[in-house]
Amino acid sequence: MSSCAPFDIPTLEDLGVNPTVLEELSPVVEANKWLSEFSASVRDRATGSITDLFHQFGFWKDILALTWNFRTIRGVRAIRKLLDDRLDLIGLTPLCLAEDSLRVPILIKPIAGVVFLRLCFEFETKQGQGKAIAFLVPAPSTRWKAWSLLTRLESLKGFPERVGALRDHTMRHDWVEEQSRELVPADGSPTVLIIGAGHTGLDIAARLKYMDVSTLVIDRSARIGDNWRTRYKSLCLHDTVWFNQMPYLPFPSTWPVFCPAAKLADWIEFYAKALELNVWLSSRVVKTSWNENAKTWVVSILRDGVLRTITVKHLVFATGYGGGFPKVPDIQGKSDFGGTVLHSSEYHSAVEYSRKKVVVVGAANSALDIAMDPVRHNAEVTLYVRSSTYVISLDASISSLQERYNEHSSVEFSDLLSSALPWPSLLPLLRAETTHAANVDTNIIRGLESAGFRTNLGIDDAGLLPLIYARGGGFYVDTGASGEIIKGNIKVKSGCSIRRFTSVGLEFDDGSKMGCDIVIFATGFGESRDSIREVCGPEIANQVGPIWGLDNEGELQGVWRRTGQPHLWIGMGTLGRSRFHSLHLALQIKALEEGVITDDDVCAQ
Repeated sequence: MSSCAPFDIPTLEDLGVNPTVLEELSPVVEANKWLSEFSASVRDRATGSITDLFHQFGFWKDILALTWNFRTIRGVRAIRKLLDDRLDLIGLTPLCLAEDSLRVPILIKPIAGVVFLRLCFEFETKQGQGKAIAFLVPAPSTRWKAWSLLTRLESLKGFPERVGALRDHTMRHDWVEEQSRELVPADGSPTVLIIGAGHTGLDIAARLKYMDVSTLVIDRSARIGDNWRTRYKSLCLHDTVWFNQMPYLPFPSTWPVFCPAAKLADWIEFYAKALELNVWLSSRVVKTSWNENAKTWVVSILRDGVLRTITVKHLVFATGYGGGFPKVPDIQGKSDFGGTVLHSSEYHSAVEYSRKKVVVVGAANSALDIAMDPVRHNAEVTLYVRSSTYVISLDASISSLQERYNEHSSVEFSDLLSSALPWPSLLPLLRAETTHAANVDTNIIRGLESAGFRTNLGIDDAGLLPLIYARGGGFYVDTGASGEIIKGNIKVKSGCSIRRFTSVGLEFDDGSKMGCDIVIFATGFGESRDSIREVCGPEIANQVGPIWGLDNEGELQGVWRRTGQPHLWIGMGTLGRSRFHSLHLALQIKALEEGVITDDDVCAQ
């Protein structure tokens, strides 16, 4: 996000405020004062008065509530324009200050010199209900002004999720027969077709099911969970159990902090069955056609050798980062090589690699996780790297995550809080966090550099998150490979490029050669639109527009929100991000289907 503002997160010095004046202030009293003024101004549709409650360089971050989009608006002039355009139309009505133990107003000091008064409140619009988080900063007069306000729509009026008190109360005496029937509605066509039965596809399907939107999920695999089950056996999730929860069905209290991939595979298979999600396996799309006049998709699906054509209103791609298409460099002489060449997606175990020479090509999570496995089986392992990597120890990574996601936290509130600050203000916090982690990990970093494995601090020296949003990789959460590199059990080859395969190994452009039996390319996956090209053709894929990466407002492009192709949606992300954003995608589809909004009713950039 470009900005002419002198700062992206204000210190007390920037604000001209003496910290001693804050010592006697009551956060609850000050929060109530601000919210009362804000509510009165909103009620009167006095947009000038509303923006007077914001710092001149402040932000309004919106998830569907005002804009039916993901927007971050900066500066009082831009915020006022937004309100002039949308406030009457949306009918925003703030309700009450939240004062429960999690959301009570509180002074927070995220980094040195910065003080926020954080408050939360609930609100209504003409179309639904939502929650908000505001971060206020003090002015020299001790009047507080909003540095950032997040408004997030959470439900639609008249169309609530069928959960809790609204769950199904009927006795389904024919339940067994219902489960054995064809997994599509009587007319043969669901409203939504989701391609991909991984955690993201199932999250979206569950959200839609409990909003009464008919949904079918299809997957090429023979079993739900095979996208995790068929990966390398040693894989465990690097995020914790508290961050990885799925909607509606939390993990049991006995669940391990770091879940093995094969265990997660069984869980999501159980998840689909427990929530009675409609899933076709061993199925793939062979043809699609978009009907512009009817606003529908005609989709031909090959299922167990039988071709079936259905008509759906919405097509959702949940095929993963890079669409699941392995990216392998085209290196001369591959056919001459007498050994084995694999992509990381094909690698399963090193149990048969004892005393063999293994080269792993890559420098991020998959490469280093895989490199560890042959070491355990007494293989000789070399890691070939071309670029530097951001490395963070597992302990430092957990420490950061556990501030919000832990045994006692609310997943729902933690999700909201994690998305509350605008990207420009989040970056300085990430830099401080990254610097702290690097200090904790000094010995690891020094050891890696001495062994020839180059490291960095991530994009803008801000660690994991910018790398995830920009590249979906380029980092390593250290689960043990760093120690093996430092001890010399995993050798490092760098500073050159692979020229070609030989019959017995690899030759590099510096003239050196390396004998090996197995080469594993942990080189990632293709462009995120590859799966759309395969299913819908290049014209539709190009129409979709950019996928992933941040736009000029600091919001993710093309995922969880409307794309450039009507009624084509993309869900993508970790278990935590998919849990949070699956609600937003489902709300948009439900609102369109119920006539709450139209295809044109979105506040574009």
